[in-house]
Amino acid sequence: MNKFKVNIKGMTCTGCEKHVASALENIGAKNIESSFRRGEAVFELLDDIGIESAKKVIGEAKYQLGEIEEVSPNENVVLGNEGNYDLLIIGSGGAAFSAAIKAIEYGAKVAMIERGTVGGTCVNIGCVPSKTLLRAGEINHLAKVNLFTGLQTSAGEVELAPLIKQKNELVSELRNQKYVDLIDEYGFDLIEGEAKFVDENTVEVNGKKLSAKRFLIATGASPSLPPISGLEEVEYLTSTTLLELKKVPKRLTVIGSGYIGMELGQLFHNLGSEVTLMQRSERLLKEYDTEISEAVEKALIEQGINLVKGATFERVEQDGELKKVHVTVDGKKKVVESEQLLVATGRKPNTESLNLNAAGVEVGKRNEIVINDFAQTSNKKIYAAGDVTLGPQFVYVAAYEGGIVTDNAISGLNKKLDLTIVPAVTFMNPSVATVGLTEEQAKEKGYEVKTSVLPLDAVPRAIVNRETTGVFKLVADANTLKVLGVHIVSKNAGDVIYAATLAVKFGLTIGDLIETLAPYLTMAEGLKLAALTFDKDVSKLSCCAG
Repeated sequence: MNKFKVNIKGMTCTGCEKHVASALENIGAKNIESSFRRGEAVFELLDDIGIESAKKVIGEAKYQLGEIEEVSPNENVVLGNEGNYDLLIIGSGGAAFSAAIKAIEYGAKVAMIERGTVGGTCVNIGCVPSKTLLRAGEINHLAKVNLFTGLQTSAGEVELAPLIKQKNELVSELRNQKYVDLIDEYGFDLIEGEAKFVDENTVEVNGKKLSAKRFLIATGASPSLPPISGLEEVEYLTSTTLLELKKVPKRLTVIGSGYIGMELGQLFHNLGSEVTLMQRSERLLKEYDTEISEAVEKALIEQGINLVKGATFERVEQDGELKKVHVTVDGKKKVVESEQLLVATGRKPNTESLNLNAAGVEVGKRNEIVINDFAQTSNKKIYAAGDVTLGPQFVYVAAYEGGIVTDNAISGLNKKLDLTIVPAVTFMNPSVATVGLTEEQAKEKGYEVKTSVLPLDAVPRAIVNRETTGVFKLVADANTLKVLGVHIVSKNAGDVIYAATLAVKFGLTIGDLIETLAPYLTMAEGLKLAALTFDKDVSKLSCCAG
């Protein structure tokens, strides 16, 4: 008799184990054991029955035979050891929970390792706390800058401490509802501690070694510091610590004008700070088309936010409570002083403590984990998802990737990641939302491009809101008129962009947008008006005319 231990892809339940055992019995296999949790089986075959026969019957049963290992007939092979897991997840954010929940639904044995607070960036220190405070800032701003005659509104000095307390209570509530409570609900293990790889199949946590059939690294990212002289000696803030301040600073300087810098800068401007946004680039949001950048810059200047573009950062120093940023702009030296300094120049992957070399996991130039189309690292047993890969840093992307990881790692479905159409939103006011290709990207891909640019003062919703600084831009294939990209600067742009995402993803044309009814006095009507702008002057149309 010959004894084999094999990997079998596609088993998802105890019924699958029975199907596999039945198929093997039909060719005379003996002493069959299988584990859908581990995706493995062990069995014995008579000398005159080859492993190819087993591969054939397993394939006919709609499963796939993977790695094959011939073992000694006397070896006691135990499947599913209690100390091991089908999927061991490092991290506890959006990618981690998405993967864990789906893995449990597949019937896998799952554990999650977390060294800090459960829930990851979004709920704890990112989306949730920043967006609730952004709403508070917007209300304060509207009270101070009322655009409607006859209304008596005013705003006093903001008491930041109770506002931060309320924010923290909301964060705690959502962390429990959307993360912590789900651990018991779905029944996977939470291991508190820092994970470090010992070898390709093992991690160590709190001195205990844990092995798994498959791993997912979903440790996220954290704020990174730019190489500016003196910065490390200054009491600077990050996107995390800024949201814990107890008093609104008189002046706030922000180094970096990406989406984090702009959102948080505008937040504190709306709460009463004098805000200066500083960046190296000559253009805001340089990855977007110029019409988008120009609309955003105009809005920020109208609101009274100071912009310093094209800055060369010489050094940063602290003078008592003041932070001084020394820059050169257009050949002239300048010093910007403030009580608080926010550094918002990007994020770095959290990979330093994982000992990835021991696991054979390769990293890129910025220490991000490199993955293939199936979310696998260079070690095919180890997957990665979310911000740790430095892909699109959105929680909905992380959650999507976590689901793909489970489909592949547990169920062997070999699904490819598809991040060709990813909507992005910057939650300032007016907000910035974009999906698909910019005009420049479309041309680089070889498209003959046709574009439409609709100023926001042509959108009725914006007119009645009395907020008309902004733009809708559509990018289309000039030959087929398929929508390739949509880019919006307006209030509620994030709510509009989902419709645009569907248009880009499913190849709708400009004609399709024109022929679809759009509710009047919604910002989404701007999509239809922008489509009409390809061939008509919408300023000369009656309300709702097409």
